[in-house]
Order: sequence, then C-alpha cells, then structure tokens
Amino acid sequence: MNTRREFLSTVSTVGLSAPLLAAQAAPHRPASPNDKIQIALIGCGGMGQEDAHSSVASGMTKLVAASDCYDGRLEHMKEQYGRDIFTTKRYEEILARKDIDAVIIGTPDHWHQKITLDALRAKKDVYCEKPMVQHLDDGLPVVEAHKQSNQILQIGSQRVSSVLYKKAQELFRSGAIGKLNMVEAWWDRNSAVGSGEYLIPPDANTTTCDWDRFQGRVPKADWDPKKFFRWRCYREYGTGVAGDLFVHLFSGLHFITGAQGPTRVFATGGLRFWNDGRNVPDVFIGLYDYPEGLGHSAFNLILRVNFVDGTQENSGFRFTGSDGIMTVGDNVTLSRQPQPLEPGYTIGTFSQPMQAAFLKRYHERYPDRKTSPATLQASRDEVYEAPKGYSDHRDHHLNFALAVRSRKPVVEDATFGFRAAGPALLSNISYFEKRMVRWDPVAMKMTA
Repeated sequence: MNTRREFLSTVSTVGLSAPLLAAQAAPHRPASPNDKIQIALIGCGGMGQEDAHSSVASGMTKLVAASDCYDGRLEHMKEQYGRDIFTTKRYEEILARKDIDAVIIGTPDHWHQKITLDALRAKKDVYCEKPMVQHLDDGLPVVEAHKQSNQILQIGSQRVSSVLYKKAQELFRSGAIGKLNMVEAWWDRNSAVGSGEYLIPPDANTTTCDWDRFQGRVPKADWDPKKFFRWRCYREYGTGVAGDLFVHLFSGLHFITGAQGPTRVFATGGLRFWNDGRNVPDVFIGLYDYPEGLGHSAFNLILRVNFVDGTQENSGFRFTGSDGIMTVGDNVTLSRQPQPLEPGYTIGTFSQPMQAAFLKRYHERYPDRKTSPATLQASRDEVYEAPKGYSDHRDHHLNFALAVRSRKPVVEDATFGFRAAGPALLSNISYFEKRMVRWDPVAMKMTA
C-alpha cells in the first residue's frame, strides 16, 4: 500500500521534477531572441491575468503583449510587465505580430471560438480558457480547425495537469474501487465574488470601455457596465454556472475515468438568492447517463453547483464502486470496501430446525472472515496529498509551454475540450428548455 509519505515523494518527482526534465530533453525550439516563448494575453480580466502570471511563473515564457476592451486593465498589464509591452483593444493587432508565438485567451465565453479560430489561422499556439466554446455549434469547427492547423491548442481546465487527479486516475484504472457505478461531484460557493458580482471600476464608461467591440456577435444593446464586468451572470456573454464550473467537473471526470461523455442529460435548478438582474441560475443540478467505455463500466453522474449553501468555496468528487469509494478534492482518499464473499441470509421466518440446518451448511461453506487481510485493509483509508504550496494551475501552463517547445500533443486539446464543454452546454439547453437531451459523445453531436 502506498503511504502518504511515499506519495508526497512521488508527487514531488512527477509534479515538479518531471516537467523540468522534459523541458531539458525536449527538442530546442528558439521562440524568440531571448529564447523564451513570447506570449500575449487576450482578455485581461481576473482569470486572464492569473493565467498570465502562471505562464510566466513557468520560467519558459515572456509576456510581450496584451489586449482588452477596458483601458484600466491594459494599464495594469503595463504596471506588472513593463511599459514596453504592446497593448491594444484590438486583438487582431496582436495576431498580426510576428514576434508572438502563442496567445492566452481569457475573454468572455462568447469570444472564445472566434479568437481561437483567428489565432490558429495566424499560426499562433493557443491556450483558451474553459469552456472552449459558448454554443454547441461552435465546437466542431474548432476541433476541425485545430486538426488542420498543426498548432498546439490547450483548454484551460487545469485539473488534467494535477498530480492529485493523476493519482486518482492511477487508482481508478488499477481497479482500486472495483466496478464504477456512480459519481457525485459538486462546486459550491457563497460570496459576492464567487457568484460573479465583480466590482465595477469607478471610471467605467464608453470612453474607457469599448462596449461595441465587447459585444461581438451579441445583438447590440445600450451600455451596461454590469454586463461588461459581470458577464458571467448573463447568457448572452457567458455560459452560466454550467460553463463556468460544471465544465471543470466534466474535465476532471473524463481525465480520471477515460470517459468521453454522457448519452443523456437532464438539468434543473433556479435563481434562489442572487437576484441582481442575472438571467442564469445560482443553484444548478445535473443528472447524466454514461455508457460503458474503454476502461470503465456504465455509470450515473450527479453534478451540483450551489451559490447559497453557506460555504465560501467547496468542490470535489465521490466515485462509488463495487469495492470501494474514492473522493477527490484537496486530497485523494481511497476507502477500500471489498464486496463480501458471503451472500448473507435472511432466515428469521423459517422454522428452528430449518434455520439450524441452514446455518450449519452456511458456516461450513463460508467460514468466519472477520480477520481476513481484505477486511483489515478495508478498515484503513489511504490518503494522498500534494506537496504544500502545489499549484495545478502552474503545472497546466507549464505543460502548455512544454508542448509549444516540443510540438507534442497536450491532453486537453480541442477534442477533449469540446467533450467537456458539450455536456455543460447541454445542461443549459436542458434547463432553459425544460427537457432531457441526448448526446453522442463520440461524434460530439446532440441527437435529440
């Protein structure tokens, strides 16, 4: 059995040392005069700036340009990365630059597809925040464009690069919990920021904010600073809690199990507390049927997001199998619970002589196993933890940088990204249309 100490040692090697060794062994690809991959950030909101920080922290990239529709964020990028970085409200000017190797797309969801396609056509490698696309019809064109481009495309759901999720994957695929039958996953928040009520800067107006450009393909509307800065709360610009948080859960689930997606989706919920003008729910529940796949049995999935449950932030998975339970959150906990070899019995309504005869035969066939090794093993939980200060977000950007350097495929490419985004978007369809929907996870198409 792996002990916690053994796993800490393993994590330190796999999660931290291995990428550095891979960087040394990867084919050398001079990406710029200073031998660092030159990146640009398109969309400099909270997530975009965190992406830029994590990328630069890898030691393999240099941020040289930024684009956003708000002047204040462009100014802040210069404050952080130097007055000489190129800034613009028009991302097309970034894609036209020959000195930029890769872009990070941290824009609102309704821009993801277009900028990704434009960047691939411009021969830029792309790190695009989740969800990969806002609408189902956006997905396959990105998948096809990526296949034709020879560029690196990685979607920004970092759990596929997590050493904890890798450990959960190893345990699952080793049969540690037996035959999977159900998965529960959740991501709960209860704070203004957690619910998408981001602060609106005092200088927000149509001079400092390019409202027309921000709206993109959305039907034009009058200036609304809430929609500009709190776009996650509106269907026109975002994908609600499904595209924000369900997609993370789908990504983690698919990475651990190898599943490609569900065949049936039903979602419900409602707007219970954050009645601030948003048009997406703050309590959301989804039910999903997963078919048998390579390496896993058929199983059912339950997802939940609750922004009014009293906790600041809480997320995790619970995998229930025939021989045990595995939970994945701040750590990985495995509770082995082997199915008993004895079938058990209910003989209380039988006559006394029949009960005695049955018990005699039963105990001869199934001797007492209370002190068996399997029972002793089931009494102890195995807990696996990442090193203190570990960041899967940093590792995800490091993996992207390594792929840019080596030209080797990433795990979370366009196909993986759409197979995670698809069920999340189907959840929105089910919720708003009040019906169950069907999905072909292999062809990545809605069937009914």
